[in-house]
Amino acid sequence: MGRIYDFYEKRIFPHGLELAMRPMAELRPRVLENAQGEVLEIGFGTGLNLPHYPDSVRRLVTADPMAVMPARAQRRIAAAPFPVELYHLPADGGLPFASDRFDCVTVTWTLCTIPDPVAALREARRVVRPGGRVLFIEHGRSDDARVARWQDRWNPIQKFIACGCNVNRKVDDLFRDAGFVIDSLDRFCLDGAPRFLGETYRGIARRDG
Repeated sequence: MGRIYDFYEKRIFPHGLELAMRPMAELRPRVLENAQGEVLEIGFGTGLNLPHYPDSVRRLVTADPMAVMPARAQRRIAAAPFPVELYHLPADGGLPFASDRFDCVTVTWTLCTIPDPVAALREARRVVRPGGRVLFIEHGRSDDARVARWQDRWNPIQKFIACGCNVNRKVDDLFRDAGFVIDSLDRFCLDGAPRFLGETYRGIARRDG
């Protein structure tokens, strides 16, 4: 079973995820429009964000635990108008970057799969400069108690079939627990998605001091 699941996680699931994320392309520009300077992206995947970064970005550094579909990722990196440095490492461990280094951090549909998302965000807070921001879009826990109960029931199945993805994390609380200030937050459900899967948090968190 372990070998089969490992094959599924590394060879089959990434292709399905890539297809599933394509409809999200229209949401990415609004999330990334305020990115600038030297940016750290946590959860690079296959580089789906790359075409949507604005001209104000001068360098992108990425942190991702897996090399997923590397040929496709490399093609997107080669087409980027700025340098891209790709690091394969867990975001909830210690990041090998100096404190206060980055102007901005981006996190898109990633916090759901990180084993310790608060630890990852604390590292993001350490490496972003004072006053620097995290631009994020994530799916997560509903404010509707009935939907949230369904999310809790479904979550063990979700984690298995989606390789560690959680549907019931309250994303704004994760940022606050990591020491960020939430400057803006939009809540909505993705078009065409059931609420227990499509509840979405989009916003900007700031390192205050």
